[in-house]
Amino acid sequence: MHKRILIVEDEASIRDMVAFALRKAGMDPAMAGDAREAQLAIAERVPDLILLDWMLPGTSGLELARRWRKEELSREIPIIMLTARGEEVDRVNGLEAGVDDYVVKPFSTRELIARIKAVLRRSHGDDGDGMLEGGGLRIDGPAHRVFAGDEPVPIGPTEYRLLHFFMTHAERVYSRAQLLDHVWGGSVYVEERTVDVHIRRLRKTLEPWKLDDLVQTVRGSGYRFSTRA
Repeated sequence: MHKRILIVEDEASIRDMVAFALRKAGMDPAMAGDAREAQLAIAERVPDLILLDWMLPGTSGLELARRWRKEELSREIPIIMLTARGEEVDRVNGLEAGVDDYVVKPFSTRELIARIKAVLRRSHGDDGDGMLEGGGLRIDGPAHRVFAGDEPVPIGPTEYRLLHFFMTHAERVYSRAQLLDHVWGGSVYVEERTVDVHIRRLRKTLEPWKLDDLVQTVRGSGYRFSTRA
């Protein structure tokens, strides 16, 4: 089945351009011009990925990303932000809001398709068939679910893959570059600073269960998952 990509963009010319490129790449585009239309589109059929414009009428893309990361139906959908804001602080704000990648306008459709494919590979890749347990956390690989004790942990797709990697390599220290290579697939599009943002998001996800200290910073070296203090 073709991957369904929801384009949330208020400029019709950009929507049409992106939709044409997606069809040419063998994907199935759906389109929305604002937050209301986007919600209806997700309710009708959950997309495999969302292309989300930062500047939307009424509700910004940043606010939408935060909302979708809290809602069960949309929590696990990868999001790529389309933005004219190229400054580092804006990119970090987008990542912290819950997006998985960003593309700065103006962009080529060739670059956009490459980004989409990279994010889909990361989000729908093979994370193993078994169960992982450690430090009060449990990952159900086949179901793509995380539990703290018996409680389900709401988690975004990138944080899931990061946690899965950490738990399968517990007690080992990984640099930012190594994490990019193993978790993001060594994509040339992703900066090392992105790792720090997703580490913060992962810790914030685990914080309600007081398990955020399982993801530890090793000064001058990187990060590790450890059940030891």
